[in-house]
Formats: sequence, C-alpha cells, structure tokens
Amino acid sequence: MVREGLFSDLPPPRAARSNALEAAPPSPQKHPGDPSSQELPLVAPKPAIKRPSETVDHEEGPKKVRFKTTLDASAIQVADAMRKIASHIGKASKFSKASKLAMQLLHSGGLNKDTVDLFFDILKASMVSPSVANLPTVRQDYHELFSAVAEKIEIFSSGQQAQLEVWIIWAQVVNDFFTDDTFVFSKAASRVRQYVSSLPEAMATEDAAETTKNKETDVETHEGLAGGERFQSTPEIDEADSDPFGLNALLEKPSKREERISKRREEEAATRKVQEEEAKLLRERREALMSCLEIAAGRYRVKWAQTIIDILVKHAIDNISKFTSPQRTAIENLWSSVKEQQIRRKQGKSATGKLDVTGFERLQSQYSQAKISIRHSVGADGDRGAEQWLG
Repeated sequence: MVREGLFSDLPPPRAARSNALEAAPPSPQKHPGDPSSQELPLVAPKPAIKRPSETVDHEEGPKKVRFKTTLDASAIQVADAMRKIASHIGKASKFSKASKLAMQLLHSGGLNKDTVDLFFDILKASMVSPSVANLPTVRQDYHELFSAVAEKIEIFSSGQQAQLEVWIIWAQVVNDFFTDDTFVFSKAASRVRQYVSSLPEAMATEDAAETTKNKETDVETHEGLAGGERFQSTPEIDEADSDPFGLNALLEKPSKREERISKRREEEAATRKVQEEEAKLLRERREALMSCLEIAAGRYRVKWAQTIIDILVKHAIDNISKFTSPQRTAIENLWSSVKEQQIRRKQGKSATGKLDVTGFERLQSQYSQAKISIRHSVGADGDRGAEQWLG
C-alpha cells in the first residue's frame, strides 16, 4: 500500500521524456555575430603559401610565356653588350674596363653557339696590334683576359682556336717574361721551347712572301698616314635587289660542264683561302715567338734568369731552320750576344764591366785563401779561438 502510494502519481518513463521535450522551450539559433558563438577557440587560417591554389592550371601558361620573354630579352642584351665592348676594347685608355666586362660575360655563362662569334670579335678588336698587349699600362689586364679565355677555349671553333693560340702567346707568354718570379719565367721559357719545336721548316717561298709583306705594310702605313683610309668595305648586295624584275629566270641556264667548272673553281678558291689563313697564322706565330726571344734576352742582366735564357736561345739556334731569313738573322744576333755575356761571366765581369760573380763563386774564392788547421787547433787562423765554445 505504501509503495503504490509513493509511485502512483509518476508518469511512465517514455512518457516523462517526451513530455519533458515538449515542455522545454525552443533553443535560440546562434548567429555568427552572437558573442556566445565564440566560446570555442578559433583555428587560424592557413597562410597563402600552404593554402592549395585553385588557379594553378590557369597561372602556369602565362608564367611560361613571361619566362621565355625574359630569356629572349637577356640574350638580346648580351649581344648588344658584346658589340659595345668590341667598339671600345681596342682603345688602350678603355681596355681595362672593357676587359673586365668581357670577363664577367665569360664567367657568367653568357657564351653559347649564338654569342661565341660576337665574343671572338671582342678579342679580335683587342688584338688589332698584338704588341699593344705588352705595354706596361695594360699588360696585366691582357694577361687576365686571355688566361680566362684559355680556360674555355673549347667553346670556340677550330679556326678560332688556332687564332686564339697565337693571341695567347702575345698576351700571356710574352708578358710572363716581365715577371720577377723565377718559376713563372722558367715556365714561360719552357712553353716557348715547345712552340719552337712544333714549328714546321721554313720554305724559300715564305722568305719571299715575308719580304713582300713587309714592303706592302710599309707602303700601306705611309699612305694611311698621308691620306687617311682609302678603302672601305664593299656593302653586300642582296640577291633580290640585284634582280628586282626577275629577269635572271628568263636567262639561259648554264650547261652541266659550266656548272662543274664553276664548282671546281669555287673549291679551289676555298682551298686557297684556307691555305692563306694557315700561312698567316704560321707567320703570326713566328712573330710572337721572336718577341718572346727578344724580351727574354733583354732581361739577361737578371742573374737568376741567365741560365734560363742561355737554354732558351740555344734551343732557338738549334731550330733556326724553322724561322724565315730575317728572323734567322735576328736569332743569330741574339746568340752572339748571349755568348759574349757568357764569356764575360766566366771572366768575372758582366756587360757593364763590373765584377759579376755568383754567391758560390764568391765563397769559393774566400775559403780557398782561408787557413784551416788539420791538427788539434781549431779556428780559421789556427789560433784555437773556438776551443772554449766547443767545450
């Protein structure tokens, strides 16, 4: 009776839950601006770098186009820069700055098959007169430029490499003979001996050609100084401009025999041009080596260089048949001068007439007159002056 009275007024469990839901007031909707909606901590949005881009496909196309345009512009700028350098590098007053700009282009990787000819034009403009490379004011700059070129000589064509080897002798090897470093001087002399050994035998035709060349050079120099430049390069005529009305097509075509003769003449002209270029390079190589010999012999007063010069000039006189007639006369004069210096050295006098003995010879003369005891007394004069020091 008691239990029934206690729970008789309670509703069943399901009914109680449904009644509670019906009796509960509806929960208000949370709006974005409601402060109660900011109870949970906010998550920081990802930065734009990590955020996935939805327009990647749309941006890749324009990027490639802009990148290609940049490459084209830089190539044009490099070509223009090379032309400007070539127009200024031939002047001794501007060579230092122009050579540094050329080296920057060389080290920056700006050389390729499209720009290598322009860079060769820069070097050609700097070597219009090769002896300028040995002037004291630009000697170091020439040496640095062509040393850098020698490290990347494989970029150039075979014909350009042959010309560069001659220019490297002028700019690098000849200037090494002005050094005060024994090792550099000896290495330069060794390179000259190798170049001399690789020369072919001089022919009689080369002697006549060199004599004629010297006369023509003197005449051209005199005429250039008197009346200025007479000759100008002939402008190239375009094929379309030479036949604006197309009349060449109406002319009778040459026969096969005439075509063969014309082709043979073109081949002979090309062969003759190659031979002339090889003869020109050989002549320039001999001139560069003669400059090496003359500058080296001019430093014979330096004691540590005398033996190196003796060996160098002796090697040249042994290979004198590889030089032309005027050069053979110059080498014989150098050899006579060196022999005279050697005789003076053996007599104890230099070219100035003063005593010129080495340190070994001076000490040898000093100790040959000193008194050295062979008995118990110690000292140079036999006065036992060193016994106390010896203990």
